[in-house]
Amino acid sequence: MDRTLRIVLAEDSVLLREGLIALLDRFGHKVAAAVGDAPALLTAVAEHTPDIVVTDVRMPPGFQDEGLHAAVRLRERQPSLPVLVLSQYVQRTYAAELLDSGDGSGVGYLLKDRVGQVEDFETALQSVASGGTVVDPEVVRHLLRRRRDPLERLTPREREVLALVAEGKSNAAIARQLVVSEAAVGKHIGNILAKLNLPPADDTHRRVLAVLTYLRA
Repeated sequence: MDRTLRIVLAEDSVLLREGLIALLDRFGHKVAAAVGDAPALLTAVAEHTPDIVVTDVRMPPGFQDEGLHAAVRLRERQPSLPVLVLSQYVQRTYAAELLDSGDGSGVGYLLKDRVGQVEDFETALQSVASGGTVVDPEVVRHLLRRRRDPLERLTPREREVLALVAEGKSNAAIARQLVVSEAAVGKHIGNILAKLNLPPADDTHRRVLAVLTYLRA
């Protein structure tokens, strides 16, 4: 069952901020604080200890990457703090820096257009809050196109499977989309992990590490 979440929201556009508050309220969540700049975000998280942070990448004062840097700084302080970043455009470096923070779990990077697909947004929010890694499909496609060398050892089908894993899909969902058996998907993932030199280990999440290998700048 979906959790009711305490959220700290950072978005400089008043219109979008109010829209997000209304959307989150619709799903039964509690917005503990809604702020418009990065310093206020850091203060609000310290004050309210939220279940998850939702923040824009670009915010005052410089409208560059203040929101992202605040998110990374927060995860340096609290590696387990879930953070969902929203961006107007695909920013390759931004996505890689966020996904490199902590151990790669409990992070999400979505394009703002995805917020309009409210059910998908709520699913992503719940997944990140539960420790999942969610990356917008368009960001995944962009980053995988830009970084070709690590893909050379993978077959076209393995690349397709890895892209779907990076989108947060389960083996069952991948099997349905590709119209293959779950066993076939499991075999592809096993091949991917082997080719990326990610042997079984008790203290690492190999699927997350596989995704990070391809999304790092």
